[in-house]
Amino acid sequence: MPKKGNRKRLKFRADDVCSESVTVADYANADPAIVKSGRVKKAVANAIEKEVKLLCGLEASQGPVQEVLSSAAGVSKDVHDSSEELDSEEGDGEGKVSRKKKNKRRKENGECTDGEEYPIDIWHVLAAYIRPEDVCRFALICKNAWTVTCTAAFWTRLYKRHYSLDADLPSRLQPDSISKMHCLRARVIRSLFHLYEPFSLRVSKCPPLPESTPTTLLNSKCLLFWVNKVSGTRAETMWEFNFKFVKQPAKVKNGCDQGLELPRLYKDVLTNPDSDCYLLRVTTLNFIFTSVVMGMTLTMFTINVSTDMRHHRVRLEFQDSPMVRGKRLRGEPGTQVVLDPVHSVRLMDWWHPQYPISSCT
Repeated sequence: MPKKGNRKRLKFRADDVCSESVTVADYANADPAIVKSGRVKKAVANAIEKEVKLLCGLEASQGPVQEVLSSAAGVSKDVHDSSEELDSEEGDGEGKVSRKKKNKRRKENGECTDGEEYPIDIWHVLAAYIRPEDVCRFALICKNAWTVTCTAAFWTRLYKRHYSLDADLPSRLQPDSISKMHCLRARVIRSLFHLYEPFSLRVSKCPPLPESTPTTLLNSKCLLFWVNKVSGTRAETMWEFNFKFVKQPAKVKNGCDQGLELPRLYKDVLTNPDSDCYLLRVTTLNFIFTSVVMGMTLTMFTINVSTDMRHHRVRLEFQDSPMVRGKRLRGEPGTQVVLDPVHSVRLMDWWHPQYPISSCT
């Protein structure tokens, strides 16, 4: 038998009589030479001719069959044309597949032909109407929009739009300090939590105790630890245990960073020493002696009900080495810090109004 690749597609000819009624069985065991020529066996042709006469009522009249043959030839011609159209459609389909492969290669190579690139001046104009909570969405539109959010002019205008003379701002967030380029973005964001009402309400609505134990601090390194004596609404004094944490840098696969490179001209504007830092403030009713945990990694953090069933208890466990894939190392002794009874637990980001700010920011 010939190989699949050598088989030729059979096409109907105009001189074939009702060739669309011929089955595959008529060609299955035929001679290859006959198959290539596309001719039908004489016995099959006579049988088809007889069937045509019966269908057209020509058996009784014994009339000529030329009209029937011509009509059959017309049908075969139409079928031939349709087969050519199918071939052309298959060719078009192959072309579409090839185009899809080319588009896929372009996407892999980072080429993009869709859309238009507008000048950066247009994005500067649009940035003047962006709300503080929409800055991230605006920066994700395109690279030029992201570049605008890195400029000093963007953050200075955002500060002036929401600043008011009667605003209660700390000295480090006054207009004089905003004129400095160093850590400008961080100072403007901190000031918005004093000036912008949606942000200030977000902070004021935080409950004294979280509804569930936060998991943000797990596998974070403790940078600082200090205790303050405070006077609250109670007659007795309370104590604040402050833990400053920094998130461990994420490991990038294959050693490559997919993030955008910050513009060199505005690196001073975007500098923030407290980036990825958190402050855990636990207020207790009594002073509790604790171990020194600075430089250690937090591996467990729980908030449970105290033994007297009236207050809460906070339990922290630290280890010298960070967790691997979210699991603690076996056999390594840990240092536990248990605070009981607890009055409040607050977890603050670097932009929180009560977050302690270093002198460099």
